[in-house]
Amino acid sequence: MKVLFSCVENSCRSQIAEALAKKFTNQGIDFLSGGSEPSGVVNPMAIKLLRSEGINLISHKSKNVSEFENIKIDYLISMGCGDLCPNVFADKRIEWNIPDPKNMNESEFQDVIENIRGKVLRLIDTIYNEHSL
Repeated sequence: MKVLFSCVENSCRSQIAEALAKKFTNQGIDFLSGGSEPSGVVNPMAIKLLRSEGINLISHKSKNVSEFENIKIDYLISMGCGDLCPNVFADKRIEWNIPDPKNMNESEFQDVIENIRGKVLRLIDTIYNEHSL
């Protein structure tokens, strides 16, 4: 089972979702992230705030979704980037419409992380229930 979180730059929302998803499960689901126009870096505020939870994003890289073109994606989760969102073939597509926190203050940024956390936990439950993992 493969889940791809996507946004434009793959520097913030999709990176956060991938990291949180990996933290909450290690069985049966492979979590990935990518962007249509990757920035090449992970957002420093995302690194800082997730580090406080014991999640290390330092080794993460901003990737292009084209890296996953030859991989069967079961779920494509778009983070809310409208027409700029990457278009990748997937069995199931879900749009989360999460605001981009890259220019937000720390408190607002943390609110976005909490929003993503809730959606990731619900997604994991859904996948486990739908696929008997």
